Amino acid sequence: MNILVLNAGSSSLKFRLFRMEALRSLAEPEEVLASGQVERIGKPDAQLMFRQGVKEIERKRSIGAETVSEAAQEVLREILRSGIEGQEVVRIDAVGHRIVHGGARFFEPTRIDDSVLKEIHALTELAPLHNPSGLAGIEAVKQALPDVPNVAVFDTAFHHRLPEVAARYALPSDLSERLQLRRYGFHGISYRYVSERLALIRQQASRMVICHLGNGASVCALRDGLSIDTSMGFTPLEGLIMGNRSGDVDPGLLLHLLHGNHMTSDELNDLLNHQSGLLGLSNKSSDIRDLEKAVGEGDTASQLALECFAYRVRKYIGAYAAALGGIDTLVFTGGIGEHSASMRARICQDLAFLGLHIDPDLNQTATGKEPAAVSDKARNIWIVPTDEERQIARDTFALLH
Repeated sequence: MNILVLNAGSSSLKFRLFRMEALRSLAEPEEVLASGQVERIGKPDAQLMFRQGVKEIERKRSIGAETVSEAAQEVLREILRSGIEGQEVVRIDAVGHRIVHGGARFFEPTRIDDSVLKEIHALTELAPLHNPSGLAGIEAVKQALPDVPNVAVFDTAFHHRLPEVAARYALPSDLSERLQLRRYGFHGISYRYVSERLALIRQQASRMVICHLGNGASVCALRDGLSIDTSMGFTPLEGLIMGNRSGDVDPGLLLHLLHGNHMTSDELNDLLNHQSGLLGLSNKSSDIRDLEKAVGEGDTASQLALECFAYRVRKYIGAYAAALGGIDTLVFTGGIGEHSASMRARICQDLAFLGLHIDPDLNQTATGKEPAAVSDKARNIWIVPTDEERQIARDTFALLH
């Protein structure tokens, strides 16, 4: 069974085509027939990168993709005409889609029919920056491959059973229930994959904190493999400082900007989601690599941005140590978590009181390509590469098989 996974963002689209012959153990990776991404969707220089087969033979071409839907259509055309392994026609048996927000309604992988599609559309109000991209991918597949089943896998599902004390906002109950106002949490597909992969390597930690650090960033506290708290809330804007997003901000400050006629609601939305975070603090870039280079050149604003990012992560780790009654294992994943040794070191520099000691040599030499312990002999700090697309493929196969 060949399963295509589409992981759509607002201006990018990642994809992978897996051959799923049978339900395997988590230790046996499924074969990847093709993979790649479309970047800078809506820009004149939008480009499709396509990697084929185990050897990952790569080719690139410019495409005129104005929307995610057009990008998905180009991906489908590229796969179906690619002749993978000498096949004249490549078969796609099912498509799994990452959908960011499932609300209170969706907390398991779900086969998409017209009624499900309508409900996901309704949830766009809760995730206006994220769900439309996933929906665009679904519509493209339905148009190009009308007889192929589509499955939605929801980022919020992993946090569905958050304890009430972690899930509730201190708002009137009738208002919260009527408008579904609660902390949903995100990055759940990643947290599930990472926690289960680490459990294969060592005994499942009873008290684990995972830091998913990328352009979007969050922290999750897990007890016995289940999410008991997470830094993102009603939307992916709450919590950590991120690449372009502010993270936690005093609501009174936001009211001040609105009521003082300093900003309209649209301008405030743009400020919080696109102009803040590392970009706003540094006035330079949202990319950790750019900021680390700038720090080496003496840029103080970039230095402050990195310190603020690390401080916010470290503060949440401390809070979750209190929520869990201690930490057995600390895990880093995501683009920054897997590849920035300097940021991992910044975050861990004052965590010795929790028994967390990062090893400078192990931390510096870790590649981020495979799970690796980067702590002392206690082996309680780990890097575990995430793989959301593989988790989506497994969930899609399990639902349909």
